[in-house]
Amino acid sequence: MQDALFAISPWLEVGHIVFVVFWLAGLFMLPRQCIYMLDHAPGSPGEAKWAERMGKLRRIILTPSIVAVWLFGLTLAIALGYFSSGWLHAKLALVLALSGYHGWLVAQAKKMARGERPLGEKTLRLMGEVPGLLLVLIVVLVVIKPF
Repeated sequence: MQDALFAISPWLEVGHIVFVVFWLAGLFMLPRQCIYMLDHAPGSPGEAKWAERMGKLRRIILTPSIVAVWLFGLTLAIALGYFSSGWLHAKLALVLALSGYHGWLVAQAKKMARGERPLGEKTLRLMGEVPGLLLVLIVVLVVIKPF
């Protein structure tokens, strides 16, 4: 089994990278969509349109991508025998943090779709930077492998 996984590891890596790009694109888009929704009153047609867009983003991009990232990533780590590497443990901690951010952000978007306004524009703009910061740290760990 290990040999078969190793043989397809380049394809696992391709899948992992592609779905990381999709996932992060969605995580960059969702706070922006929440900001656009703030311009519309609860219950208005404009709010309903943004709620629909955010729902599609979650269903079509975010949810499938996070699942694929974890499946490809864990399978790749098994295939390449990385589970004893300290850098991978740090990367997994950051990806867990990013996954938690994903869940929190989706919960905020669902509240907004129900007419609530839990976050202001400034907070949403700041929160929109979280994926980028985590991405930088994750890429450094993967490329440099400092420990």
